[in-house]
Amino acid sequence: MVKNFVIFGDSYSTYEGYIPETFPTYYCEQGRPQGPLVTKMKLEETWWGRLLKNTDAKLVLNNSWSGSTVCYTGYAGDCSTSSSFIYRYRQLQKEGFFTDKRIDTLFVFGGTNDSWANAPLGTLRFSDWEEKDLFNVLPAICYFMHRLKTDFPNTRIVFLANCGIKTEIIEGIKIAGERFKVGVIQLENIDKDSGHPTVKGMGEIYNQVLNFLQGE
Repeated sequence: MVKNFVIFGDSYSTYEGYIPETFPTYYCEQGRPQGPLVTKMKLEETWWGRLLKNTDAKLVLNNSWSGSTVCYTGYAGDCSTSSSFIYRYRQLQKEGFFTDKRIDTLFVFGGTNDSWANAPLGTLRFSDWEEKDLFNVLPAICYFMHRLKTDFPNTRIVFLANCGIKTEIIEGIKIAGERFKVGVIQLENIDKDSGHPTVKGMGEIYNQVLNFLQGE
């Protein structure tokens, strides 16, 4: 099962007070009637909060940024030195965050905003990436999986692929997962409101994550 885990994610995994202070969030305890969109939900109702509540798992880091893409192309264009999953991960490595951490499971929950922002898809690329390649979704996903597997050879890496996003991205995640030996959970039938999981939807995500872990 899971003991110590890290999340790299987007809005689906955010929660106020549990992500870096400067990162925009989508979920919090009270919600907000005005300003940036924030939805009211209890921590233990989120997919990963349920994992904390119902198992002995401990959260090492939740590096989730609402609206973020895996690749370098976001809603406003170039996010290669701000919100992209790849940049955030590189920054943590540069800072030595993982040096003394025990991590047995690393969850990546991304690809949703890459789809919604209509970032260029590119083509699957399994090696010899150049920085310009990472502005495209499929090579960026391949690069990110490769980098994680190289840096964490003894850590279980699990990529959660959202339902309702571009088929090319879903299929790319699956193919890259097989190539780099990364576990892939293809989510199905998630209840959503405005494109985001409701409490019911979070429970459905948690159940599918749990089924995957128990089936290994």
